[in-house]
Amino acid sequence: MKHWPFKVINSEEKPTVEVEYRGETKHFVAEEISSMVLSKMRETAEEYLGEKVTNAVITVPAYFSVSQRQATIDAGKIAGLNVLRLINEPTAAAIAYGLDKRSDRQRYVLVFDWGGGTFDVSILSIENGEFAVKAVGGDTHLGGEDITSRMVDYLVETIKEEHKGKDLTGNKKAISRLRKACETAKRMLSVAEYTNIDVVSLFGDNDFSVTFTRARFEHLCSDLFSRTMDTVKMALSDANLDKADVNEILLVGGSTRIPMVEKMLQDFFSGRELKRSVNPDEAVAYGATLLAANLTEIQSEAVQDLKLVEVTPLSLGLENPDGMMTTVIKRNTRIPTSKTCFGHLIRDNQTHSVVSIFEGERARVDDNYFLGKFTLKDIPAAPRGVIKLIATFEINESGILRVSAVEKSSGKQNSITITNYKGRLSEEEINRMLSDAERYKQEDEKERSRMAAMNRLVDHIYSVKSKLENEERRQKAVEERRRNILSMCEEMIKWTHAEKGATQKDYEEMLAKLESSRSLIMATKEPTS
Repeated sequence: MKHWPFKVINSEEKPTVEVEYRGETKHFVAEEISSMVLSKMRETAEEYLGEKVTNAVITVPAYFSVSQRQATIDAGKIAGLNVLRLINEPTAAAIAYGLDKRSDRQRYVLVFDWGGGTFDVSILSIENGEFAVKAVGGDTHLGGEDITSRMVDYLVETIKEEHKGKDLTGNKKAISRLRKACETAKRMLSVAEYTNIDVVSLFGDNDFSVTFTRARFEHLCSDLFSRTMDTVKMALSDANLDKADVNEILLVGGSTRIPMVEKMLQDFFSGRELKRSVNPDEAVAYGATLLAANLTEIQSEAVQDLKLVEVTPLSLGLENPDGMMTTVIKRNTRIPTSKTCFGHLIRDNQTHSVVSIFEGERARVDDNYFLGKFTLKDIPAAPRGVIKLIATFEINESGILRVSAVEKSSGKQNSITITNYKGRLSEEEINRMLSDAERYKQEDEKERSRMAAMNRLVDHIYSVKSKLENEERRQKAVEERRRNILSMCEEMIKWTHAEKGATQKDYEEMLAKLESSRSLIMATKEPTS
Protein backbone atom coordinates (compact mmCIF):
# COMPACT_ATOMS: atom_id res chain seq x y z
CA MET A 1 0.00 0.00 0.00
CA LYS A 2 2.95 2.32 0.49
CA HIS A 3 3.09 3.18 -3.23
CA TRP A 4 -0.64 3.62 -3.82
CA PRO A 5 -1.65 7.11 -5.02
CA PHE A 6 -4.33 7.34 -2.31
CA LYS A 7 -4.60 6.83 1.44
CA VAL A 8 -6.12 3.82 3.18
CA ILE A 9 -7.34 4.70 6.66
CA ASN A 10 -9.07 2.88 9.52
CA SER A 11 -12.60 4.24 9.79
CA GLU A 12 -14.79 2.53 12.37
CA GLU A 13 -12.64 -0.61 12.05
CA LYS A 14 -13.13 -0.76 8.27
CA PRO A 15 -10.33 -0.19 5.75
CA THR A 16 -11.42 2.96 3.95
CA VAL A 17 -9.99 4.69 0.88
CA GLU A 18 -9.53 8.46 1.16
CA VAL A 19 -9.55 10.46 -2.09
CA GLU A 20 -10.08 14.00 -3.32
CA TYR A 21 -13.28 14.28 -5.38
CA ARG A 22 -14.40 17.60 -6.85
CA GLY A 23 -12.43 19.57 -4.28
CA GLU A 24 -13.68 17.54 -1.30
CA THR A 25 -12.15 14.73 0.75
CA LYS A 26 -14.27 11.62 0.31
CA HIS A 27 -14.14 8.24 2.03
CA PHE A 28 -15.13 4.99 0.33
CA VAL A 29 -15.20 1.47 1.75
CA ALA A 30 -14.29 -1.52 -0.42
CA GLU A 31 -17.93 -2.41 -1.11
CA GLU A 32 -18.57 1.06 -2.55
CA ILE A 33 -15.56 0.92 -4.86
CA SER A 34 -16.48 -2.58 -6.00
CA SER A 35 -20.04 -1.40 -6.62
CA MET A 36 -18.73 1.38 -8.89
CA VAL A 37 -17.00 -1.23 -11.05
CA LEU A 38 -20.15 -3.37 -11.11
CA SER A 39 -22.29 -0.32 -11.96
CA LYS A 40 -20.05 0.43 -14.92
CA MET A 41 -20.34 -3.18 -16.09
CA ARG A 42 -24.12 -3.02 -15.74
CA GLU A 43 -24.26 0.22 -17.77
CA THR A 44 -22.03 -1.31 -20.47
CA ALA A 45 -24.28 -4.38 -20.68
CA GLU A 46 -27.44 -2.26 -20.80
CA GLU A 47 -26.01 -0.11 -23.57
CA TYR A 48 -25.12 -3.20 -25.61
CA LEU A 49 -28.38 -5.08 -24.98
CA GLY A 50 -30.67 -2.07 -25.18
CA GLU A 51 -32.56 -3.12 -22.07
CA LYS A 52 -32.32 -2.91 -18.28
CA VAL A 53 -30.09 -5.41 -16.46
CA THR A 54 -31.11 -6.44 -12.93
CA ASN A 55 -29.68 -9.93 -12.32
CA ALA A 56 -26.03 -10.96 -12.20
CA VAL A 57 -23.62 -13.79 -11.56
CA ILE A 58 -20.49 -12.37 -9.93
CA THR A 59 -17.11 -14.10 -9.85
CA VAL A 60 -14.88 -14.04 -6.77
CA PRO A 61 -11.44 -15.44 -5.95
CA ALA A 62 -11.74 -19.06 -4.86
CA TYR A 63 -10.04 -18.25 -1.56
CA PHE A 64 -12.49 -15.50 -0.57
CA SER A 65 -13.77 -15.88 2.99
CA VAL A 66 -17.44 -15.96 4.01
CA SER A 67 -17.34 -12.26 4.94
CA GLN A 68 -15.64 -11.28 1.67
CA ARG A 69 -18.34 -13.14 -0.25
CA GLN A 70 -21.09 -11.35 1.66
CA ALA A 71 -19.34 -8.01 1.04
CA THR A 72 -19.38 -8.81 -2.69
CA ILE A 73 -23.13 -9.44 -2.56
CA ASP A 74 -23.53 -6.10 -0.76
CA ALA A 75 -21.51 -4.40 -3.52
CA GLY A 76 -23.85 -5.92 -6.09
CA LYS A 77 -26.84 -4.61 -4.17
CA ILE A 78 -25.36 -1.09 -4.06
CA ALA A 79 -24.85 -1.34 -7.83
CA GLY A 80 -28.55 -2.12 -8.26
CA LEU A 81 -28.04 -5.81 -9.02
CA ASN A 82 -29.76 -8.93 -7.74
CA VAL A 83 -26.91 -11.41 -7.28
CA LEU A 84 -28.16 -14.79 -8.48
CA ARG A 85 -24.96 -16.56 -7.52
CA LEU A 86 -21.31 -16.11 -6.65
CA ILE A 87 -18.95 -18.40 -8.53
CA ASN A 88 -15.26 -18.96 -7.92
CA GLU A 89 -13.14 -17.52 -10.72
CA PRO A 90 -11.19 -20.73 -11.50
CA THR A 91 -14.46 -22.66 -11.67
CA ALA A 92 -15.89 -20.14 -14.12
CA ALA A 93 -12.76 -20.47 -16.26
CA ALA A 94 -13.07 -24.26 -16.21
CA ILE A 95 -16.67 -24.00 -17.42
CA ALA A 96 -15.55 -21.74 -20.27
CA TYR A 97 -12.85 -24.23 -21.19
CA GLY A 98 -14.63 -27.52 -20.66
CA LEU A 99 -18.26 -27.07 -21.58
CA ASP A 100 -17.70 -27.84 -25.26
CA LYS A 101 -15.50 -30.85 -24.44
CA ARG A 102 -18.22 -33.15 -23.14
CA SER A 103 -17.15 -36.66 -22.32
CA ASP A 104 -18.47 -39.52 -20.24
CA ARG A 105 -14.90 -40.10 -19.09
CA GLN A 106 -13.93 -38.31 -15.89
CA ARG A 107 -11.17 -35.72 -16.37
CA TYR A 108 -9.26 -33.80 -13.74
CA VAL A 109 -8.46 -30.21 -14.64
CA LEU A 110 -6.14 -28.00 -12.61
CA VAL A 111 -6.92 -24.30 -13.04
CA PHE A 112 -3.97 -22.01 -12.33
CA ASP A 113 -5.53 -18.55 -12.00
CA TRP A 114 -3.13 -15.66 -11.41
CA GLY A 115 -4.61 -12.25 -12.05
CA GLY A 116 -3.77 -8.72 -10.99
CA GLY A 117 -4.87 -8.93 -7.37
CA THR A 118 -5.20 -12.56 -6.28
CA PHE A 119 -3.94 -16.07 -6.95
CA ASP A 120 -6.08 -19.23 -6.98
CA VAL A 121 -5.66 -22.89 -7.78
CA SER A 122 -8.68 -25.13 -8.25
CA ILE A 123 -8.82 -28.80 -9.14
CA LEU A 124 -12.05 -29.93 -10.77
CA SER A 125 -13.50 -33.19 -11.92
CA ILE A 126 -15.39 -32.79 -15.22
CA GLU A 127 -17.75 -35.50 -16.43
CA ASN A 128 -20.92 -35.34 -18.56
CA GLY A 129 -21.38 -31.60 -18.04
CA GLU A 130 -20.85 -31.76 -14.26
CA PHE A 131 -18.08 -29.56 -12.88
CA ALA A 132 -17.19 -30.74 -9.38
CA VAL A 133 -14.53 -28.83 -7.46
CA LYS A 134 -12.27 -31.24 -5.57
CA ALA A 135 -9.98 -28.73 -3.85
CA VAL A 136 -9.07 -25.05 -3.85
CA GLY A 137 -6.09 -23.09 -2.64
CA GLY A 138 -4.83 -19.59 -3.05
CA ASP A 139 -3.66 -16.28 -1.72
CA THR A 140 -5.86 -13.19 -1.80
CA HIS A 141 -2.74 -11.04 -1.30
CA LEU A 142 -0.68 -12.32 -4.23
CA GLY A 143 -1.28 -10.93 -7.71
CA GLY A 144 0.35 -9.23 -10.65
CA GLU A 145 0.22 -5.94 -8.75
CA ASP A 146 2.57 -7.44 -6.16
CA ILE A 147 5.04 -8.27 -8.92
CA THR A 148 4.85 -4.70 -10.20
CA SER A 149 5.30 -3.40 -6.64
CA ARG A 150 8.44 -5.52 -6.30
CA MET A 151 9.87 -3.82 -9.41
CA VAL A 152 8.90 -0.36 -8.13
CA ASP A 153 10.55 -1.04 -4.75
CA TYR A 154 13.74 -2.14 -6.50
CA LEU A 155 13.89 0.95 -8.71
CA VAL A 156 13.12 3.31 -5.83
CA GLU A 157 16.16 1.88 -4.02
CA THR A 158 18.23 2.09 -7.22
CA ILE A 159 17.38 5.78 -7.60
CA LYS A 160 18.20 6.38 -3.95
CA GLU A 161 21.67 4.88 -4.45
CA GLU A 162 22.40 6.65 -7.75
CA HIS A 163 21.04 10.09 -6.84
CA LYS A 164 22.53 10.78 -3.41
CA GLY A 165 19.71 9.50 -1.25
CA LYS A 166 16.85 10.84 -3.40
CA ASP A 167 13.74 9.10 -2.03
CA LEU A 168 10.65 9.03 -4.25
CA THR A 169 8.45 7.28 -1.68
CA GLY A 170 6.57 10.46 -0.71
CA ASN A 171 6.17 11.69 -4.30
CA LYS A 172 2.88 10.08 -5.34
CA LYS A 173 2.95 11.47 -8.87
CA ALA A 174 6.48 10.19 -9.51
CA ILE A 175 5.67 6.78 -8.01
CA SER A 176 2.52 6.54 -10.14
CA ARG A 177 4.52 7.26 -13.32
CA LEU A 178 7.24 4.81 -12.30
CA ARG A 179 4.63 2.15 -11.56
CA LYS A 180 3.05 2.61 -14.98
CA ALA A 181 6.47 2.19 -16.61
CA CYS A 182 7.14 -0.95 -14.54
CA GLU A 183 3.78 -2.44 -15.54
CA THR A 184 4.63 -1.90 -19.22
CA ALA A 185 8.11 -3.39 -18.71
CA LYS A 186 6.69 -6.43 -16.91
CA ARG A 187 4.49 -7.21 -19.90
CA MET A 188 7.35 -6.65 -22.35
CA LEU A 189 9.53 -9.12 -20.43
CA SER A 190 7.02 -11.86 -21.19
CA VAL A 191 8.05 -11.64 -24.86
CA ALA A 192 11.57 -10.13 -24.73
CA GLU A 193 14.81 -10.90 -22.88
CA TYR A 194 15.21 -7.27 -21.84
CA THR A 195 13.47 -3.92 -22.04
CA ASN A 196 14.17 -0.29 -21.23
CA ILE A 197 12.30 1.58 -18.52
CA ASP A 198 12.29 5.28 -19.45
CA VAL A 199 10.52 8.03 -17.52
CA VAL A 200 11.05 11.63 -18.64
CA SER A 201 11.46 14.19 -15.81
CA LEU A 202 10.69 11.60 -13.14
CA PHE A 203 11.78 14.00 -10.41
CA GLY A 204 12.63 17.61 -11.13
CA ASP A 205 14.43 17.80 -14.45
CA ASN A 206 15.95 14.34 -14.01
CA ASP A 207 15.07 11.76 -16.64
CA PHE A 208 15.24 8.14 -15.54
CA SER A 209 16.36 5.29 -17.78
CA VAL A 210 17.40 1.74 -16.97
CA THR A 211 17.70 -1.55 -18.85
CA PHE A 212 15.74 -4.30 -17.11
CA THR A 213 16.53 -7.90 -18.05
CA ARG A 214 14.26 -10.89 -17.74
CA ALA A 215 16.93 -12.58 -15.60
CA ARG A 216 16.87 -9.70 -13.12
CA PHE A 217 13.07 -9.75 -13.12
CA GLU A 218 12.96 -13.48 -12.41
CA HIS A 219 15.51 -13.20 -9.61
CA LEU A 220 13.64 -10.26 -8.07
CA CYS A 221 10.31 -12.11 -7.99
CA SER A 222 11.49 -15.71 -7.52
CA ASP A 223 9.92 -16.05 -4.06
CA LEU A 224 6.52 -14.92 -5.40
CA PHE A 225 6.70 -17.49 -8.19
CA SER A 226 7.66 -20.21 -5.68
CA ARG A 227 4.65 -19.41 -3.50
CA THR A 228 2.33 -20.26 -6.39
CA MET A 229 3.88 -23.71 -6.75
CA ASP A 230 3.51 -24.37 -3.02
CA THR A 231 -0.21 -23.74 -3.43
CA VAL A 232 -0.40 -26.14 -6.40
CA LYS A 233 1.18 -28.90 -4.28
CA MET A 234 -1.21 -28.24 -1.39
CA ALA A 235 -4.27 -28.33 -3.67
CA LEU A 236 -3.18 -31.69 -5.10
CA SER A 237 -2.72 -33.04 -1.59
CA ASP A 238 -6.16 -31.80 -0.50
CA ALA A 239 -7.74 -33.41 -3.57
CA ASN A 240 -5.93 -36.71 -2.82
CA LEU A 241 -4.44 -36.67 -6.30
CA ASP A 242 -0.99 -37.20 -7.68
CA LYS A 243 0.25 -34.76 -10.30
CA ALA A 244 0.10 -37.61 -12.83
CA ASP A 245 -3.68 -37.84 -12.24
CA VAL A 246 -4.24 -34.35 -13.65
CA ASN A 247 -5.39 -34.57 -17.26
CA GLU A 248 -5.19 -30.90 -18.17
CA ILE A 249 -3.67 -27.69 -16.79
CA LEU A 250 -5.57 -24.52 -17.63
CA LEU A 251 -3.93 -21.09 -17.36
CA VAL A 252 -6.09 -18.10 -16.47
CA GLY A 253 -5.18 -14.47 -15.74
CA GLY A 254 -2.59 -12.11 -17.16
CA SER A 255 0.21 -13.12 -14.79
CA THR A 256 0.26 -16.63 -16.28
CA ARG A 257 1.94 -15.14 -19.36
CA ILE A 258 5.21 -14.78 -17.41
CA PRO A 259 7.66 -17.31 -18.94
CA MET A 260 9.13 -18.37 -15.58
CA VAL A 261 5.66 -19.24 -14.30
CA GLU A 262 5.02 -21.40 -17.36
CA LYS A 263 8.42 -23.08 -16.98
CA MET A 264 7.89 -23.89 -13.30
CA LEU A 265 4.50 -25.43 -14.05
CA GLN A 266 5.79 -27.44 -17.00
CA ASP A 267 8.78 -28.70 -15.00
CA PHE A 268 6.51 -29.74 -12.13
CA PHE A 269 4.10 -31.54 -14.45
CA SER A 270 6.92 -33.24 -16.39
CA GLY A 271 6.66 -31.15 -19.56
CA ARG A 272 2.88 -31.35 -19.92
CA GLU A 273 1.14 -28.93 -22.29
CA LEU A 274 -0.41 -25.88 -20.64
CA LYS A 275 -3.82 -24.99 -22.06
CA ARG A 276 -4.77 -21.50 -23.23
CA SER A 277 -7.63 -22.34 -25.58
CA VAL A 278 -9.70 -19.62 -23.90
CA ASN A 279 -8.30 -16.08 -23.69
CA PRO A 280 -6.85 -15.90 -20.13
CA ASP A 281 -8.28 -12.40 -19.69
CA GLU A 282 -11.79 -13.39 -20.77
CA ALA A 283 -12.23 -16.98 -19.58
CA VAL A 284 -13.69 -16.11 -16.17
CA ALA A 285 -16.29 -13.70 -17.57
CA TYR A 286 -17.27 -16.19 -20.27
CA GLY A 287 -17.77 -18.98 -17.73
CA ALA A 288 -19.89 -16.73 -15.51
CA THR A 289 -22.03 -15.87 -18.53
CA LEU A 290 -22.66 -19.56 -19.21
CA LEU A 291 -23.69 -20.14 -15.59
CA ALA A 292 -25.99 -17.09 -15.72
CA ALA A 293 -27.64 -18.53 -18.82
CA ASN A 294 -28.15 -21.81 -16.99
CA LEU A 295 -29.60 -20.17 -13.86
CA THR A 296 -32.03 -18.02 -15.85
CA GLU A 297 -33.13 -21.06 -17.86
CA ILE A 298 -32.18 -19.65 -21.23
CA GLN A 299 -32.99 -22.29 -23.82
CA SER A 300 -29.60 -23.41 -25.08
CA GLU A 301 -28.15 -26.85 -25.60
CA ALA A 302 -24.77 -25.52 -24.53
CA VAL A 303 -25.85 -24.90 -20.93
CA GLN A 304 -28.96 -26.98 -20.28
CA ASP A 305 -27.03 -29.89 -18.72
CA LEU A 306 -24.54 -27.75 -16.80
CA LYS A 307 -24.09 -28.89 -13.19
CA LEU A 308 -21.78 -27.15 -10.77
CA VAL A 309 -20.47 -28.32 -7.41
CA GLU A 310 -18.25 -25.90 -5.46
CA VAL A 311 -16.37 -26.38 -2.18
CA THR A 312 -15.75 -24.20 0.85
CA PRO A 313 -12.17 -22.82 0.78
CA LEU A 314 -11.62 -22.58 4.54
CA SER A 315 -12.71 -24.62 7.56
CA LEU A 316 -15.61 -23.36 9.68
CA GLY A 317 -16.19 -24.04 13.34
CA LEU A 318 -17.03 -23.01 16.90
CA GLU A 319 -15.02 -21.69 19.82
CA ASN A 320 -14.50 -24.09 22.72
CA PRO A 321 -14.39 -22.85 26.33
CA ASP A 322 -10.60 -23.32 26.27
CA GLY A 323 -10.18 -21.02 23.25
CA MET A 324 -9.60 -23.86 20.81
CA MET A 325 -11.64 -24.33 17.63
CA THR A 326 -13.95 -27.25 16.95
CA THR A 327 -14.15 -27.66 13.17
CA VAL A 328 -17.68 -28.36 11.97
CA ILE A 329 -17.14 -28.06 8.21
CA LYS A 330 -13.68 -28.87 6.87
CA ARG A 331 -12.17 -26.92 4.02
CA ASN A 332 -12.84 -28.32 0.54
CA THR A 333 -16.21 -29.73 1.63
CA ARG A 334 -18.76 -29.75 -1.21
CA ILE A 335 -21.40 -27.03 -1.03
CA PRO A 336 -24.27 -26.58 -0.53
CA THR A 337 -23.97 -28.57 2.67
CA SER A 338 -25.28 -28.88 6.21
CA LYS A 339 -23.34 -30.26 9.20
CA THR A 340 -24.39 -30.69 12.82
CA CYS A 341 -22.32 -30.94 16.00
CA PHE A 342 -23.25 -31.63 19.62
CA GLY A 343 -22.06 -30.14 22.89
CA HIS A 344 -23.04 -29.49 26.49
CA LEU A 345 -22.85 -26.69 29.04
CA ILE A 346 -19.76 -26.79 31.25
CA ARG A 347 -21.02 -24.90 34.34
CA ASP A 348 -23.70 -25.70 36.91
CA ASN A 349 -26.97 -23.75 36.51
CA GLN A 350 -25.78 -21.99 33.36
CA THR A 351 -28.77 -20.13 31.84
CA HIS A 352 -27.21 -18.79 28.65
CA SER A 353 -24.54 -19.79 26.15
CA VAL A 354 -22.63 -17.68 23.60
CA VAL A 355 -22.02 -19.40 20.26
CA SER A 356 -18.98 -17.88 18.47
CA ILE A 357 -18.20 -18.82 14.86
CA PHE A 358 -14.75 -18.76 13.25
CA GLU A 359 -13.14 -19.50 9.88
CA GLY A 360 -9.62 -20.81 9.34
CA GLU A 361 -7.18 -23.67 9.75
CA ARG A 362 -5.41 -22.83 13.03
CA ALA A 363 -5.99 -24.69 16.29
CA ARG A 364 -6.70 -21.58 18.39
CA VAL A 365 -9.61 -19.31 17.48
CA ASP A 366 -7.45 -16.22 18.12
CA ASP A 367 -5.42 -17.21 15.05
CA ASN A 368 -8.51 -17.62 12.87
CA TYR A 369 -11.05 -15.15 11.47
CA PHE A 370 -14.03 -14.26 13.67
CA LEU A 371 -17.28 -14.35 11.70
CA GLY A 372 -20.00 -13.68 14.26
CA LYS A 373 -21.78 -14.83 17.41
CA PHE A 374 -25.21 -15.18 18.99
CA THR A 375 -26.57 -16.10 22.43
CA LEU A 376 -28.93 -18.86 23.55
CA LYS A 377 -30.92 -17.42 26.49
CA ASP A 378 -33.33 -18.72 29.16
CA ILE A 379 -31.75 -22.16 29.30
CA PRO A 380 -33.17 -24.26 32.19
CA ALA A 381 -30.85 -24.40 35.22
CA ALA A 382 -29.22 -27.81 35.56
CA PRO A 383 -25.98 -29.45 36.72
CA ARG A 384 -22.89 -29.27 34.52
CA GLY A 385 -23.04 -31.62 31.52
CA VAL A 386 -26.80 -32.22 31.62
CA ILE A 387 -27.88 -29.56 29.15
CA LYS A 388 -27.22 -30.61 25.56
CA LEU A 389 -26.73 -28.20 22.66
CA ILE A 390 -27.04 -28.92 18.94
CA ALA A 391 -25.38 -26.55 16.45
CA THR A 392 -26.01 -26.72 12.71
CA PHE A 393 -23.90 -25.10 10.00
CA GLU A 394 -25.49 -24.57 6.57
CA ILE A 395 -23.69 -23.16 3.51
CA ASN A 396 -25.49 -22.27 0.28
CA GLU A 397 -24.23 -22.39 -3.31
CA SER A 398 -22.62 -18.95 -3.02
CA GLY A 399 -20.69 -19.87 0.13
CA ILE A 400 -22.88 -17.85 2.53
CA LEU A 401 -23.05 -19.43 5.99
CA ARG A 402 -26.01 -19.80 8.38
CA VAL A 403 -25.49 -21.18 11.88
CA SER A 404 -28.27 -22.21 14.26
CA ALA A 405 -28.23 -23.74 17.75
CA VAL A 406 -30.90 -25.32 19.91
CA GLU A 407 -31.00 -26.45 23.55
CA LYS A 408 -32.47 -29.94 23.40
CA SER A 409 -34.65 -30.17 26.53
CA SER A 410 -36.44 -26.80 26.28
CA GLY A 411 -36.25 -26.22 22.54
CA LYS A 412 -34.73 -22.75 23.07
CA GLN A 413 -33.00 -21.76 19.85
CA ASN A 414 -31.28 -18.96 18.00
CA SER A 415 -29.47 -18.54 14.70
CA ILE A 416 -27.31 -16.21 12.65
CA THR A 417 -26.62 -15.86 8.96
CA ILE A 418 -23.09 -14.56 8.63
CA THR A 419 -24.07 -11.24 7.20
CA ASN A 420 -23.56 -9.29 10.40
CA TYR A 421 -19.86 -10.04 10.73
CA LYS A 422 -17.60 -7.45 12.31
CA GLY A 423 -17.13 -4.58 9.87
CA ARG A 424 -20.06 -5.50 7.63
CA LEU A 425 -22.16 -2.64 6.27
CA SER A 426 -25.50 -2.08 8.00
CA GLU A 427 -28.73 -1.87 5.98
CA GLU A 428 -28.74 1.89 6.61
CA GLU A 429 -25.20 2.18 5.21
CA ILE A 430 -26.10 0.08 2.16
CA ASN A 431 -29.17 2.24 1.49
CA ARG A 432 -27.09 5.42 1.89
CA MET A 433 -24.54 4.06 -0.58
CA LEU A 434 -27.33 3.21 -3.01
CA SER A 435 -28.42 6.86 -2.87
CA ASP A 436 -24.81 8.04 -3.18
CA ALA A 437 -24.25 5.78 -6.18
CA GLU A 438 -27.26 7.29 -7.96
CA ARG A 439 -26.08 10.80 -7.08
CA TYR A 440 -22.56 10.08 -8.37
CA LYS A 441 -24.08 8.65 -11.55
CA GLN A 442 -26.06 11.85 -12.12
CA GLU A 443 -22.98 13.96 -11.36
CA ASP A 444 -20.93 11.89 -13.81
CA GLU A 445 -23.54 12.31 -16.54
CA LYS A 446 -23.63 16.04 -15.84
CA GLU A 447 -19.82 16.19 -16.01
CA ARG A 448 -19.78 14.25 -19.30
CA SER A 449 -22.28 16.72 -20.79
CA ARG A 450 -20.25 19.65 -19.47
CA MET A 451 -17.02 18.32 -20.98
CA ALA A 452 -18.77 17.59 -24.28
CA ALA A 453 -19.96 21.21 -24.39
CA MET A 454 -16.44 22.44 -23.64
CA ASN A 455 -14.97 20.26 -26.38
CA ARG A 456 -17.53 21.53 -28.89
CA LEU A 457 -16.60 25.10 -28.00
CA VAL A 458 -12.84 24.49 -28.21
CA ASP A 459 -13.18 22.63 -31.53
CA HIS A 460 -15.26 25.46 -32.93
CA ILE A 461 -12.83 28.13 -31.73
CA TYR A 462 -9.94 26.48 -33.54
CA SER A 463 -12.07 25.86 -36.61
CA VAL A 464 -13.01 29.56 -36.81
CA LYS A 465 -9.39 30.62 -36.23
CA SER A 466 -8.20 28.34 -38.99
CA LYS A 467 -10.74 29.65 -41.47
CA LEU A 468 -10.08 33.30 -40.64
CA GLU A 469 -6.34 32.83 -40.95
CA ASN A 470 -6.80 31.24 -44.34
CA GLU A 471 -5.72 33.64 -47.13
CA GLU A 472 -8.84 33.09 -49.20
CA ARG A 473 -11.14 33.89 -46.30
CA ARG A 474 -9.01 36.89 -45.40
CA GLN A 475 -9.76 38.45 -48.78
CA LYS A 476 -13.48 37.93 -48.33
CA ALA A 477 -13.72 39.25 -44.79
CA VAL A 478 -13.82 42.74 -43.44
CA GLU A 479 -10.34 43.06 -41.92
CA GLU A 480 -11.34 44.83 -38.71
CA ARG A 481 -14.12 42.36 -37.99
CA ARG A 482 -11.78 39.48 -38.77
CA ARG A 483 -9.21 40.77 -36.25
CA ASN A 484 -11.92 41.24 -33.62
CA ILE A 485 -13.13 37.67 -33.96
CA LEU A 486 -9.59 36.30 -33.90
CA SER A 487 -9.06 38.27 -30.70
CA MET A 488 -12.31 36.85 -29.35
CA CYS A 489 -11.06 33.33 -30.15
CA GLU A 490 -7.83 33.94 -28.24
CA GLU A 491 -9.77 35.29 -25.25
CA MET A 492 -12.11 32.30 -25.31
CA ILE A 493 -9.16 29.88 -25.36
CA LYS A 494 -7.74 31.63 -22.27
CA TRP A 495 -11.19 31.52 -20.68
CA THR A 496 -11.53 27.74 -21.16
CA HIS A 497 -8.16 27.25 -19.42
CA ALA A 498 -8.95 29.64 -16.56
CA GLU A 499 -12.61 28.81 -15.85
CA LYS A 500 -12.34 25.20 -14.71
CA GLY A 501 -15.69 25.43 -12.95
CA ALA A 502 -17.64 26.64 -15.97
CA THR A 503 -20.99 24.93 -16.47
CA GLN A 504 -22.43 23.29 -19.54
CA LYS A 505 -24.64 26.37 -19.98
CA ASP A 506 -21.58 28.67 -19.87
CA TYR A 507 -19.89 26.73 -22.67
CA GLU A 508 -23.05 26.67 -24.77
CA GLU A 509 -23.51 30.45 -24.38
CA MET A 510 -19.89 31.03 -25.44
CA LEU A 511 -20.41 28.78 -28.44
CA ALA A 512 -23.57 30.67 -29.43
CA LYS A 513 -21.71 33.99 -29.12
CA LEU A 514 -18.90 32.73 -31.36
CA GLU A 515 -21.37 31.29 -33.87
CA SER A 516 -23.18 34.63 -34.06
CA SER A 517 -19.98 36.62 -34.65
CA ARG A 518 -18.73 34.08 -37.19
CA SER A 519 -22.02 34.22 -39.09
CA LEU A 520 -21.69 37.98 -39.42
CA ILE A 521 -18.23 37.85 -40.89
CA MET A 522 -18.92 34.90 -43.17
CA ALA A 523 -21.93 36.74 -44.51
CA THR A 524 -19.75 39.70 -45.46
CA LYS A 525 -19.42 39.79 -49.23
CA GLU A 526 -16.11 40.28 -50.94
CA PRO A 527 -15.89 43.91 -52.12
CA THR A 528 -16.35 44.38 -55.87
CA SER A 529 -13.59 46.04 -57.84
